[in-house]
Amino acid sequence: MTRRRIYLMRHGHVAYFVDGRVVQPDEVQLTDEGRRETHVTASALAGIAFDREITSGLPRAVETARIVAPDREPESWPAFRELEGGRLRDIADPEGAFVNAFSGTLAEDATFLGGETIGSLLDRAVPALQRLAGDPDWDVALVVAHGGTIRALLSYALTGGRAFLGNFELAPASISILDVGEDWIVRAVNVTPYDLAHTRTRLRTMEELWAQYKSMSSTTPSSS
Repeated sequence: MTRRRIYLMRHGHVAYFVDGRVVQPDEVQLTDEGRRETHVTASALAGIAFDREITSGLPRAVETARIVAPDREPESWPAFRELEGGRLRDIADPEGAFVNAFSGTLAEDATFLGGETIGSLLDRAVPALQRLAGDPDWDVALVVAHGGTIRALLSYALTGGRAFLGNFELAPASISILDVGEDWIVRAVNVTPYDLAHTRTRLRTMEELWAQYKSMSSTTPSSS
């Protein structure tokens, strides 16, 4: 049996809250920390010849891909973009929305921060993964995407259906690996070359973002 390999990589660290304001998710860039993390992950991937390099097209994913494979121009597949949140000021229970955003197995009508539904993410991301897997003209592919999106892709690879298993935790610049053939194998999840023992934190990403948002809101009245 011949299997092909997909490296799913989450973009490096970014800052969604800067100088007391919320940065639009489609505008955020890698931080210096994010670039450092990504360079370490790139070193771990050195020597791997990628036949395809695909990103969501969002700046943070494109910048990450260019660090990993600077000699290639990545393809833009918007279907792999992150879940789109709603307006934070309109969320009745912002703490619950943040800390439970990826908790447990989520129903398709569950929304991300009051915005896009899980079903909508599955509608676009899973067919895109199937389209990539159905193309025989590559052996090794790199897909640089986002935490929510990669959870959806891993859930499909594990279950073979429309599921969203939220309790995967995916660190910035981490790698998850799928082997694709007549079956799907999840070879690795959340490999983090710059912190292999995961000593940096025990918080979920969304718990960290809630703490940042709460701190910003308490010091900047206009942000509430």
